[in-house]
Order: sequence, then C-alpha cells, then structure tokens
Amino acid sequence: MLDNPAWAALTTRQESFALGDGRARRYPAEVAPFLAVADPGPEAAAAARALVKPGESLHFVGVAPGDLQGWDVERTSTIAQMVFEGRATEIDGEDMTTLGAADVPEMLALMAAVYPGYFRPRTRELGLYLGVRREERLVAMAGQRMGLDGYREISAVATLPEFRGRGYAGRLVGRLVREIRAEVLAPFLHVDTDNTAARAAYEKVGFAWRRDLTVVKVRRRDD
Repeated sequence: MLDNPAWAALTTRQESFALGDGRARRYPAEVAPFLAVADPGPEAAAAARALVKPGESLHFVGVAPGDLQGWDVERTSTIAQMVFEGRATEIDGEDMTTLGAADVPEMLALMAAVYPGYFRPRTRELGLYLGVRREERLVAMAGQRMGLDGYREISAVATLPEFRGRGYAGRLVGRLVREIRAEVLAPFLHVDTDNTAARAAYEKVGFAWRRDLTVVKVRRRDD
C-alpha cells in the first residue's frame, strides 16, 4: 500500500477527496498536487490524462504510467519513505496551536518560503495541522496529509530559516506522532534522499527508512 501512497489514500481513507475512479484518481487542485494510477498500464495512463487540464502540472508518487505520451516530464526525483518504529514520547505542546481556515494565508506563505509548490489552500482539510508562533507570526508548522488504511502521513514540516535550531520541528512532529498513534495508525513521511540532515533527525526520533520512491512531475500538453 505504501508503494503507491496517493492511490492508496484516494481509494481508502481519503476517498471523499478523490476525483476519478477505476484506474486513476487525483486530489482536487486546491487540495494537493498529486495524481495516482492503479498500475503503470495504458488504460490507467489514459484515465489519468482525462483528469488533468491542458497545461496543469501534477506529481505521480511511487507508481507512474509506463507511457507518458502526451505529457511533458518536468522533473524526476527520488524521495525516502520513512515509517515510525519508535516510541511516542510526551511532548510539551503549550506553545503549539491548531491551525485552521483563518491561518491558511500564513500557512501558504510559510510553505512558499520553505517548500514551494506542494501546499495548497485546502491542504489543511486532509488532517491536523499544528503551528508555532513567535513575534506575532507563524514561524513553524507541520501536519497530516495522505491518510490511508493503517497509515497517516506527516508532511509540511517547515520552519522559517531564522527560527531554525530551536527544536520546533521536532516537537511538532512528536505531537503529530502521538496523535496518529492514538488513532491506532502508523505515522510515515517522505524526505528528499539527499537531505541527509533531515533524515538523520527523523531517525533520531524513531523513523526508519522503508524504501525509496520515484516522484515524477508531469505537465499535460495542450491538445
């Protein structure tokens, strides 16, 4: 199931967000930039293309069509998938706040400054998002994105550069781990394979590498 996480999410716990059916599904554009296929075959490829507007860019995670005719491949990258195998610890969360609809402009600005392109206006609807405020602004955040049977993804772990090194990300992730484990689900996350510092930090708090996944960013050509 984790080998094709977006497909698994859109056919199980987040089926209510899914556009499409059969061999291909996607999140609405304002929710998340992911398109998923059940398999790499031609029928799934055709179904996926029918879900995307000309000129729109989306990401396949783990499984992509074998034939990308009609698409421009904008980027191919590799991410490490990590699953929590440690013990959930007590987290001092007095300075954490639950982020809601009113916080979306600040959430978008923070993510645009740190990890642009993935966080959308309705991404927060996928799960719990937490933040830390300093100097009357949102300086760190993390939340839950893909949700599939047995698993919950931690994502959008971001801290403004001038506020790094204060432990905000670790405490936010720790709190999310506790919340996910309370639902009897296994936390997992994705990190760029070349981000060795982040991988080491996640390993330190109990995440273990499961496997590498290929991410293919595609843009549908104009008809």
